[in-house]
Amino acid sequence: MKKTLLARWRANFFTGLAVIMPAVISIGALVWIFGTVAKFTDTLLFFLPHDITHRDKGAGTTYWYWSLAAFVLTIVLISAVGLAARNYFGKKMIEWADTGLMRIPLLNKIYGATKQVNDALVTGNKNSFKTVVLIEFPRPGSYSMGFLTSNDAEFRVDPTEKLVCVFVHTTPNPTAGFLLLVPDEKVTRLKMSVADGLKYIISLGAIAPEMHAQTR
Repeated sequence: MKKTLLARWRANFFTGLAVIMPAVISIGALVWIFGTVAKFTDTLLFFLPHDITHRDKGAGTTYWYWSLAAFVLTIVLISAVGLAARNYFGKKMIEWADTGLMRIPLLNKIYGATKQVNDALVTGNKNSFKTVVLIEFPRPGSYSMGFLTSNDAEFRVDPTEKLVCVFVHTTPNPTAGFLLLVPDEKVTRLKMSVADGLKYIISLGAIAPEMHAQTR
């Protein structure tokens, strides 16, 4: 009888765990992201006294509702910058700011590199990080899913061979990975959205969308 009750309890516990875990992980991830972003957005509250925005009479951490207000303020400011960047005077101001930053030693190296990456991923090639591909990696016969970041790597080992840039994420942490230069003919482009590709990587392959080869 004891074994039967124990077996039932274990079955109920693991079933409940399977039901609760996705929600717990999702909420935990959301709280962590908000806390990480708040470390930067809270600086926008510099014009308010710390006694109001922070616990322990200004010596403690920021109240969550003030962090939320700073986050909303950040969204408003970013939207305002985007609106300004779409008119003539805004574009001129951005050009002047770019010119000024590029004249500052050391900072110009960091800013220039960051701007190039941003231009490539956001405003550059429309296929960047929008094409899910399949390549043989890390060895022949083993396949990894990646994302095409450039249709031309601009490197030539063989003058007749075209190389493309493929970024292969690690799993379950998709923030790290490998940048591979792969012959274009060895890349299989998939009819899959980036969102489905990331789900497949983060879930360790548990969420497997249908993968149809598109082109090589």
